[in-house]
Amino acid sequence: MPERIIVPFGPQHPVLPEPIHIDLVLEDEKVVEAIPSIGYIHRGLEQLVQKREYQEFVYVAERICGICSFIHGLCYCQGIEKIMEIEVPDRARYLRTIWSEYSRLHSHLLWLGLFADSMGFENLFMRSWQLREKVLDVLEDTTGGRVIQGTCKVGGVRRDIVQEKLDEMHRGLESFEEECRDLGDVFLNDNTVNYRLKGLGVISKDEAYDLGAVGPTARGSGVEMDHRETGYAAYGDLGFKPVIETAGDCYARCAVRVREVYASIDLIRRAIEEMPEGPIDVKVKGTPDGEYFSRAEQPRGEVVHYLRGNGTKHLVRDRIRTPTLANIPPLVKMLPGVQLADVPVVVLSIDPCIGCMER
Repeated sequence: MPERIIVPFGPQHPVLPEPIHIDLVLEDEKVVEAIPSIGYIHRGLEQLVQKREYQEFVYVAERICGICSFIHGLCYCQGIEKIMEIEVPDRARYLRTIWSEYSRLHSHLLWLGLFADSMGFENLFMRSWQLREKVLDVLEDTTGGRVIQGTCKVGGVRRDIVQEKLDEMHRGLESFEEECRDLGDVFLNDNTVNYRLKGLGVISKDEAYDLGAVGPTARGSGVEMDHRETGYAAYGDLGFKPVIETAGDCYARCAVRVREVYASIDLIRRAIEEMPEGPIDVKVKGTPDGEYFSRAEQPRGEVVHYLRGNGTKHLVRDRIRTPTLANIPPLVKMLPGVQLADVPVVVLSIDPCIGCMER
């Protein structure tokens, strides 16, 4: 019987963009057990909700995660608006949707590049990030920020997009989609990528559901769950349908993200075409008194902000459940049976964000 050894994986590793820490129990080169260790990072962001006025805290919420920045701010604002019974103007809902989907494009293209890098496919990594730059250019032109946008606020949004810019964005989507499809064709059809990813890190539909997987990790195993289906922001007007794969392996999770890039481009196109006229915000009076579970779909999966106010300008609580925390138990299930050399690929397949998870 082979001897068992424990190999620490992370928090610092050449392949990992995030300081995840897992102790791997090995027999020869095969993983037989994975023991995660969380808590490496702590920034105390949730405590700040008691020290910043509820309207100011939007800026803190956006800094929970640089990649999911806008959607964190959106989820927070939606919760406050529900507590205070604020009706957001239609144009603001559509602008929120456009920026949410550009954020998703930003995140997925960044991840695709890192995923290619973990396989040693450097050209694919550079091409993914080249396309990501085009997304960041649009975000910078329309919000003033490449990564932290700062445009979402309680009651609507801080910035509008003029019609000339919307038309320019719409025209640019055609060529951008062609480039993304060329990129996606490599991820989905290249023999080397297929050989490396198919059958690796498998988790079944029932296991993904029982372990609470969210986002592409769940949808790659056939769990049809995407919070955009509930119709928050303008998604209810745009007829969104989630992207599903059934194999449950690293290839399936990659395929979900590739196809979600195409879906995001289509959502942005339709949101621009159906953009209503009108104001972009409403005046907010009073202070939040009550509690609400606010949910939104980040690139990695569903994020939850539990908000509670007591009628003062400071909230009592903002408890955040990020998608990475929900995807750690499924990751632990994926790793047994995997060769040590493939561990970075399996870990990256859930797109972990440890700074987001541990705050």
